Amino acid sequence: MASGEGRGPFIYGKQRYKDSILVLCPLSLAPVMLKWLWLSALVIVLDQISKYMASHMLTMYEPFAVMPMFNLTLMHNTGAAFSFLSEAGGWQRWFFTLVALVISIVIFGWMRRLHSGQTLQAAALSLVLGGAIGNVIDRLLLGHVVDFIQVYYEQWYWPAFNIADSAISLGVALLILDTLRGAHSETDVTDSKK
Repeated sequence: MASGEGRGPFIYGKQRYKDSILVLCPLSLAPVMLKWLWLSALVIVLDQISKYMASHMLTMYEPFAVMPMFNLTLMHNTGAAFSFLSEAGGWQRWFFTLVALVISIVIFGWMRRLHSGQTLQAAALSLVLGGAIGNVIDRLLLGHVVDFIQVYYEQWYWPAFNIADSAISLGVALLILDTLRGAHSETDVTDSKK
């Protein structure tokens, strides 16, 4: 049998062997993924520091005008995005914590399988992961998420949010961009083969 040939995950070829190790050791980290975890960590640190500062420097529900259309306003959100289920009676704290933890595990596994050329996807997933963990920390320690960034136009106010929410939104937007860019590239390749 030639090098790299065989059955199952235990194949003698070097690349196949490396892939098998990653499958056998689910917590092992691929080098491609490691270089993007710093972004998740940065989001978590900035999110937690900003929430700590907002909680200690702002008064609940009192806007502090930074510039036109932008306030800092301390609010506590026991629900999900846009205060969804915020009046549900307390069970939502554990439900949203569990959902965020499951999503974080899925994202972590997804990142482990990325190839070196998938940098936009890696950055996007790192932002979402950092944002999800930042809000989970709040739910576990405080029972609510600290929101303090408020944008508005005249009398229309966008729901308050935080750095973790911003990272999640940016990450999702980058994932959509990456998907559209990938679909466009596949169309170009198909058209060039005709």
